Amino acid sequence: MADVKLVSQSLLDSVSQSAKATVRQRKNYNFHESDRDICHRLLNALEPDTYIPPHRHLHPTKAESIVILRGKVGLLLFDADGEITQRCILQTDSDMLGVDIPPGTFHSMVALLPDTVFFEVKAGPYVALAVNERANWAPAEDSDRAGEYLAWMKHSFV
Repeated sequence: MADVKLVSQSLLDSVSQSAKATVRQRKNYNFHESDRDICHRLLNALEPDTYIPPHRHLHPTKAESIVILRGKVGLLLFDADGEITQRCILQTDSDMLGVDIPPGTFHSMVALLPDTVFFEVKAGPYVALAVNERANWAPAEDSDRAGEYLAWMKHSFV
């Protein structure tokens, strides 16, 4: 029998500290056992300097659900040309606590406060993003332009 895994403030603290120690400034804590599992459940800790390139999941089972646990996330949805179609802030002490993103929707998010953590659920198994799931109008994570694009995304919440 599998162990019960509790979500505590100390676990959120630990995942946030791990995120701060990475170059990417984000860290997952997986509750699922394997990338092959059919349901992926995880904590995702983000720091304000992390850049998540806009992307989409095209497979019809790859909806993505997110519920904020701590901090503040700016969620951006885009059309196929890179224009922002919707933006909202997810925060525990507000009306907007989470989102369910349907397959095929270009999206990204920015951490607007340090120690931001959300709970994420999506269908497995894990499959790396295909070329047509990456936004060709946004810089790649390792691009020299990534910092500038991240600043632009953050500025859309000012």
